[in-house]
Amino acid sequence: MRTKVKALTINEMVIVMILTTIVVGLAFTVLSLVQRHMWSIQQNFNLNTEFNRLEEVLWIDTIRYNTMTFNETENILSFKTVVDSIQYRFERDFTVRDQDTFNLKIEQRDFFFNGQKVANGKIDAIRLELSKKYNNQSIFVFKINDAKQFLD
Repeated sequence: MRTKVKALTINEMVIVMILTTIVVGLAFTVLSLVQRHMWSIQQNFNLNTEFNRLEEVLWIDTIRYNTMTFNETENILSFKTVVDSIQYRFERDFTVRDQDTFNLKIEQRDFFFNGQKVANGKIDAIRLELSKKYNNQSIFVFKINDAKQFLD
């Protein structure tokens, strides 16, 4: 008497291999899409973080220092008190604040004093407009002038 061993035929094995290949291929495709999406989210987060950091330090410096000036020829924004000072240097693709660098491309800078747009000298408000890469976001910081601003 012959006993039959239960096993898969070659056709059944080929079908299993084809189905396995399709499932693994789909899994790698989905993984690739998820990785690209995560990378995009990370890039967007990094850009927004850089934007928020610049806005935050500008507000802090505007509050901390009582005199703000802009030198157009050197592209330097200065914040000063009697005891201390800090400078921002605007380059084409980034802004430097002492040892800190903000990798943001600023398309347009506007400086104001007493509600009027100025190109040089004392200022009390700043508007920075970023490029389309940052969805044309803008930063506007200002300080309320005290009598000392008008006496100097």
